[in-house]
Amino acid sequence: MKNKSLYTLDFGLLCLSSILFSSSYNMLIPELPSYLESLGGKQYIGLIISLFTLTSSISRPFSGKLTDTIGRKPVMLIGIAVCIVCGFLYPILTSVYGFLLLRLLHGFSTGFSPTAFAAFLTDIIPSNRWGEALGIQSLFFSSGLALGPALGSLIKQHHTYNFLFYSTSFISLLSVLCIINLKEPLVDKNNFKISLLRINLKDIIDVKVIYPAIITFISYLSFGIVLTLIPLFSLSLGIMNKSLFFIVFTLASLLVRFVAGKLSDKFSRHLIIILGLIFLSTSFLVIGFYHTKSGLVVAACIYGIAIGMLAPTLNAWTVDLCNPKEKGKAIATMFIALEIGIGIGAIGSGWYFQKGITEISIIFYTYAIIVFSSLVYMLFTYIKDSR
Repeated sequence: MKNKSLYTLDFGLLCLSSILFSSSYNMLIPELPSYLESLGGKQYIGLIISLFTLTSSISRPFSGKLTDTIGRKPVMLIGIAVCIVCGFLYPILTSVYGFLLLRLLHGFSTGFSPTAFAAFLTDIIPSNRWGEALGIQSLFFSSGLALGPALGSLIKQHHTYNFLFYSTSFISLLSVLCIINLKEPLVDKNNFKISLLRINLKDIIDVKVIYPAIITFISYLSFGIVLTLIPLFSLSLGIMNKSLFFIVFTLASLLVRFVAGKLSDKFSRHLIIILGLIFLSTSFLVIGFYHTKSGLVVAACIYGIAIGMLAPTLNAWTVDLCNPKEKGKAIATMFIALEIGIGIGAIGSGWYFQKGITEISIIFYTYAIIVFSSLVYMLFTYIKDSR
């Protein structure tokens, strides 16, 4: 298994499906605050991301259990199907509360598919190259963070919101076509039955991966803040392209993901995570201090490097620590931490943003301090493990 090739057709199709899936729901991100405001729901802007991540988090234990029982492929398809359906429902449910309900429903998509994507990948890739493979797959998945918003903003400039919503369904459909013929890698799978939806505490959290989950939670608080505030912060700086930050940060992330994953395979997961946290804290200090277009671009670049180092390394560390028969549960635990982090970051920053744009630096500085605390913890464990 360790000599098995990394670059196979299945791997390529999985990566292509990942970028299409990620692009489909991220297409909406830069336009949803303005859309909700047009519906009369300006006070609910902080809920755009937090409601999405709420149902994503709730569905993680189910996706983890189903991934380990009925198979990786069915769970991937469930998540993508949710995106297809939601794209057709946004134009129908046009009240504020209908929109918020849809954000809840839409969150099930990322609660299911990413868990199965990662489990599928580690099934077909040698264990000594998990960091590299997860780095490449997350490179594709995260490309949707740049391509999605950029494409969504371009579509909205020339078409209506409804056309944008329908476009997300079309992109999701393409994602399905990429994986529909892939062979299921889970050998000992079971048929679906209602009893599989019964969840207890041991199905929710894999205690073996609690440490990478904690660092994941702290790291992705930042993403909730970025998704909620950066589009509005960009406008306050006179930047009309609200996706600029996302494009720059994702491009920077792409440049380091492959290398970071490979280095974590060769050297130490802890060391790469420490470096990533240093970059993460620095990026928020730069955003808070330099309220200019160039400052935002520099911060986006540093932030991209940070996430590019942290994402594949945390994924690989999670799989390192888990029981091979419970990959789905372990990956779901990490994603629960990720979604809770995004949700709390979105709610907290959205609430504080009501104080006005002039107070926004406090949010960025506070988060930088939180990251520093996790950095101290990782340094301590790294020094301890190195002895």
